[in-house]
Amino acid sequence: MTISWDHMTGSSSLGHHFITKRFDRKMDQEGKPLIESYETKWLPGEVGKKHLETTRARGLSDPGKERKVAFNTTGSSSSSKANKRFSSGSGFVEANENSGPSLPRARPISEGGKERIPIEQIRVGNSPRPLSRQSIANSTSGSQPATSSSSNPTGKKYMKDMTKSERRAFQDKQRAEKAALNPSILTKKPPTPTPDSLSPALPEKSLGTTIHTDTAGVKKTLGSLGGTPSTKQQQTKLSKDTSKEVALFSHLETPKGANTALAPKEIHPAVLVLGLQFAQYKICGANARCIATLAAFKKLIQDYKTPKGTTLSRHLPTYLSPQITYLVNARPMSVSMGNAIRHLKWEISTIDIDLSEDEAKSLLCGKIDEFIRDRITVPDRMIVEYGLQKIQDGDVILTYARSSVVQALLLQAHAKGIKFRVIVIDSRPRLEGKKLLRYLVDAGINCTYAFLHALGFALKDVSKVFLGAHAFMSNGALYSRVGTAMVSMMAKDKNIPVIVCCETYKFTDRVQLDSFVMNEQGNPNEMVNLSNTITPQPGQLEEWLQQADLKLLNLMYDLTPSQYITTVITEIGMIPCTSVPVILREFKPMLH
Repeated sequence: MTISWDHMTGSSSLGHHFITKRFDRKMDQEGKPLIESYETKWLPGEVGKKHLETTRARGLSDPGKERKVAFNTTGSSSSSKANKRFSSGSGFVEANENSGPSLPRARPISEGGKERIPIEQIRVGNSPRPLSRQSIANSTSGSQPATSSSSNPTGKKYMKDMTKSERRAFQDKQRAEKAALNPSILTKKPPTPTPDSLSPALPEKSLGTTIHTDTAGVKKTLGSLGGTPSTKQQQTKLSKDTSKEVALFSHLETPKGANTALAPKEIHPAVLVLGLQFAQYKICGANARCIATLAAFKKLIQDYKTPKGTTLSRHLPTYLSPQITYLVNARPMSVSMGNAIRHLKWEISTIDIDLSEDEAKSLLCGKIDEFIRDRITVPDRMIVEYGLQKIQDGDVILTYARSSVVQALLLQAHAKGIKFRVIVIDSRPRLEGKKLLRYLVDAGINCTYAFLHALGFALKDVSKVFLGAHAFMSNGALYSRVGTAMVSMMAKDKNIPVIVCCETYKFTDRVQLDSFVMNEQGNPNEMVNLSNTITPQPGQLEEWLQQADLKLLNLMYDLTPSQYITTVITEIGMIPCTSVPVILREFKPMLH
């Protein structure tokens, strides 16, 4: 079989070698093969001629640039024959039509009986590997046909012919030979370990805990190995160790405190003082905080001056925004404060722009006084009147923490001459029940004081439970001081009626199902005081910040489901807690 080569590029940009589509062989009248190209067979008329001209113009077929070299695959050299051609580089080969082995066909050339075939596709006999250029070059000098064994004189297998285990063994052998030549490789220092790699694997803990490692041991180990962690790693480790947040409540906002030195210049002095009082818990209770906030805003409005080029109704809400932000940073806003501030902004937006500045400020101050009177002071008196109907002679009334409305109700009932006894349940760290106990004892009421863990014993003689409220959710859930839910559930379990005293301005459209989504975190340092007095005294938890595995959680409120509440006393009467959305729907337009 006689073979010749032709170099042919597939694309001027990519330089790929390609094979044109196969063609069918036909015989002429003399029995000689009739060669038809792809263009001649499938592109009729002028279209085929034009395609051939375009192909030649691209340089895909240029016989003029080829060198004449020929050889016989059987070993006999026939380089003098003119019909055998070889091009430099990897290209195509030409095979005689009468050659022995059947070869893949490519686009034929103009010389009769010859076809161009890529070198990579040529196989001789039963050879498992295609011919290489070196083996083909050897065949031109009379050598035997190239096979996989002849192209590899050493008899070694190629990497791609090896199995996975053979390749692994071969690589291990190479490493051993390299190590024998260069012994310094064996004495190479190991990489410097990191704190994560040195810390032992610890089992996963439940939600709300954090896994800590011994940083002192890590630093000691690193020092013995001659390596130290980077500054970024030290900062990350320090931040993890000093973080005292419980993971389950890490989403809750932590009070930032009131810093008068860093407060913006536009903050009013009355608001600065109020922020400090909020941060130090000197003003507690929903009603007290709301009244104090409105009183501070009243002073702010009295000192306010409208800038030139604007009106009071447009600029005053913008001026109030940093004041509100300062108060929120001191302590998260209560539901009652939010409702009062929204009402104040609504009143500002309804002011007539034709009013003078003094008249507008006087009107707003009057609206603030009306809100305090109509939504807080008068409703408290009405709640007391309704609550007196539920207190009878001989009753044992239990209350938790301190509520200003419940305190007024008990004092008024005693003033009316009703004979009853009060059990005050309290809890750390606020100990708000002590203040209520002082007022009741000073009034001459028979009282008993106990902590929350003694609730089960205190409920034996209780006939009614009176509770205060921080807010009422739209789904009828009570949002109040932490521990209220426990008191309500245990009282309901013993069939003791649970009565809640709450003003309607504390109702909110919000729906809440648990105490995790929305709550307030108090200062955990307050829990360090283990004494029974309000004045903090050092205890066993004084150095809790230095203990890596100790975290303190000081939640301020909890949520009581509606099924544990018997009735709610409001200024509009006694209603079930499930009627909260009805009150919001019917009375909100009237309030505005």
